[in-house]
Amino acid sequence: MNTQSNILKARREKAQALADAGVNLFSNDFKLPIPVKEILPRGEALAPESHEKDGGSYRVAGRIMSMRKFGKAAFFHLQDETGRIQIYARRDLLGEEPFKLFKKWDVGDIIGAEGKLFKTKTGELSVEAISLQMITKSLRPLPEKFHGLTDVETRYRQRYVDLIVNPEVRDTFRKRVEIIRLIREFFSNRGFLEVETPMMQPVPGGATAKPFKTHHNALGMDLFLRIAPELYLKRLLVGGFERVFEINRNFRNEGLSTRHNPEFTMLEFYQAYATYHDLMDLTEELISWVASEVTGSMEITYQGTAVNLAPPWQRYTMDEALIQVAGIDPELLTDDDKIMTLAKEKGIELQPEAGPGKAKTELFELLVEEKLINPTFITSYPTEVSPLARRNDEDPTVTDRFELFVTGREIANAFSELNDPMDQYERFAKQINERGDDEEIHPELDYDYVRALEYGMPAAAGEGIGIDRLVMLLTDAQSIRDVILFPHLKPETVEPARKKKSKKKQKNNSKKEES
Repeated sequence: MNTQSNILKARREKAQALADAGVNLFSNDFKLPIPVKEILPRGEALAPESHEKDGGSYRVAGRIMSMRKFGKAAFFHLQDETGRIQIYARRDLLGEEPFKLFKKWDVGDIIGAEGKLFKTKTGELSVEAISLQMITKSLRPLPEKFHGLTDVETRYRQRYVDLIVNPEVRDTFRKRVEIIRLIREFFSNRGFLEVETPMMQPVPGGATAKPFKTHHNALGMDLFLRIAPELYLKRLLVGGFERVFEINRNFRNEGLSTRHNPEFTMLEFYQAYATYHDLMDLTEELISWVASEVTGSMEITYQGTAVNLAPPWQRYTMDEALIQVAGIDPELLTDDDKIMTLAKEKGIELQPEAGPGKAKTELFELLVEEKLINPTFITSYPTEVSPLARRNDEDPTVTDRFELFVTGREIANAFSELNDPMDQYERFAKQINERGDDEEIHPELDYDYVRALEYGMPAAAGEGIGIDRLVMLLTDAQSIRDVILFPHLKPETVEPARKKKSKKKQKNNSKKEES
């Protein structure tokens, strides 16, 4: 039996001994504990080795995070959602038998304590317990005190343990909640209506990505987890809601990386009678304000690199970025054949139907993106790669679109919306024709959306912002998995003991077949 198995066995034996002695290992009658953060200020004025004279007793509950046991006394740290406080347990206050049972408790147990505040001679605020109660017995030990839970994969798989032992992880997810709350406040204050649109859609749309597919038995039809809410939000513009936003999940059946998770959170918002220029101004205001509220500054550090989020932000057309950042000859960008040749020379593989617009976009992603550290808007995306964006009135080869990049990563994508139903139909049809053999990307044309446009959608602009990437930026997280509570991972490897059992079972099965 390995060391871990021995530890688990010892824990279970100890739990059984406590149960046999009459201890309720999973009690549910310890009521109304006071949060630790509310207790701490009450003891600030206490001098070392003094008790609070006028205060009553305090009831606290939480997990034992460390423990020092002596003959007639013990100190342990109790942690709840709001903080930690030391508990002092004495045999003469608790009683002989309760203290004897308490000394069999473990780090990791969830307990309740009641007592008076005092400060130790070293000045640490503590609760001198007059009673202790087991609330939940922990049958698995927490990670070793000084090394903690450091293995990255184990942290993601066992996020519950990660949250227990790593306070900086709890802080990251508290900030995530605050960021989303501030975004809601920002849009609500500007007259936007928060809505919910279908997560299961008969036709996946709003982006080019491979969807997850499921089947609805009662309807007898296939449905797809949405890759974007865009087409439904724009249906609401048709219906007369002129400012709408949604914060919710998108699903894309594609690869995993430090920047990608199969399900992720997006903010999408749409505003009638606005252009993509208006949304650039709005985005500057939104992100710089949220950053200031969450971090206290518009100047942050991300993975050791200084980033200035104070407006105004840099704005380039895609051609300007290729010229000024990548150093491409301006004359080359006006020659379709030369731009296609350059893309191939840079090792970019293009589909036979791809044109110069696609080549430019691929060159931008290869040569420019990672160099855009401070917030930078890139505008004038080729029409070829923007099937839902409005064509520019002066140059129909590009669209009224922007993407926002910070620290070399795309944070937002926006455009003045295409509201011409005939143009939209033609672009949908062209997109389907270009999908090749991969029918899972867009299985059919969304005729209902085209029909909605035929009723008339007001001139509008819309934008999507990746919440996970924004949280990464504002919490200095290296991987998207650090800001998603339960990220997707490959299946966990089977424990050796279980493998052995499985092989034995296989052998038994083969014998049955032989017989």
